[in-house]
Amino acid sequence: MRPTRWELLLDQKPIPIIEHLLEEVARLFAADLARWPPQVTDFDAQTGVALERLLAEHPLRPDDRVYAEAFRLTRWDLARDFEAVDDYWRNQRHLEAGLTARDKPMILFLTRYVSEQLLALGEATQGRVNRARMLDALGRTERHFQRKASLP
Repeated sequence: MRPTRWELLLDQKPIPIIEHLLEEVARLFAADLARWPPQVTDFDAQTGVALERLLAEHPLRPDDRVYAEAFRLTRWDLARDFEAVDDYWRNQRHLEAGLTARDKPMILFLTRYVSEQLLALGEATQGRVNRARMLDALGRTERHFQRKASLP
């Protein structure tokens, strides 16, 4: 006799709460990134002026390649691979991705935004979401974001 879907569900291995948290955070964060502009809170006046100027210069949602580069740089930032970040900017690797010098401020903004969101998650969980888990959440977020971007 074939097991029912409920029996199959009950036979599954339980998902640790941290895995569930990371997956849910990734879904929510991908949805935040898909909306343009992302909601930014808690910044000083100088940052606010710079952000307003940046968003006025780039009112439309950036190209998916900008997001891809921001995810790459955030990954290196969270992994503390500062040599890779330095090499990226020194050798203008964003140009190799088909982007222009005009895209650099938006790459920097999105990198900082994503990094700050993940670091805030670490603080909110009192360190239970450490850098390794932040990297996991980043990868999950990127996958969810790519799925959302590919939808019509």
